[in-house]
Amino acid sequence: QVQLVKSGGGLVQPGGSLRLSCAASGSIFSIYAMGWYRQAPGKQRELVAVITSGGSANYTDSVKGRFTISRDNAKNTVYLQMNSLKPEDTGVYYCHAANVVSTKHRYLEVWGQGTLVTVSS
Repeated sequence: QVQLVKSGGGLVQPGGSLRLSCAASGSIFSIYAMGWYRQAPGKQRELVAVITSGGSANYTDSVKGRFTISRDNAKNTVYLQMNSLKPEDTGVYYCHAANVVSTKHRYLEVWGQGTLVTVSS
């Protein structure tokens, strides 16, 4: 069974930085895309950033220039470096993997558990 295990998150002051990481485990052959979604209080979940196995990255407009997504394909791990954090970045961040091929199964998508990021003074 494929699982996504996240680390990072927590409380940071406005203007600060945090780094999230998410490692996929479970006899994986390949993962097409890995990314991060977030859900702010009272709002719908939204895509923050996504990166393909080839390294093509996309970001939601509100984080462009502040967040950087990267990926280590050999480790099946995705990172999200968040700089110049703002209070509106507060929310629960979820790791996501799309089109995951393992030895036993092909998954259209896999979700990790959320991690809370709070940006507040």
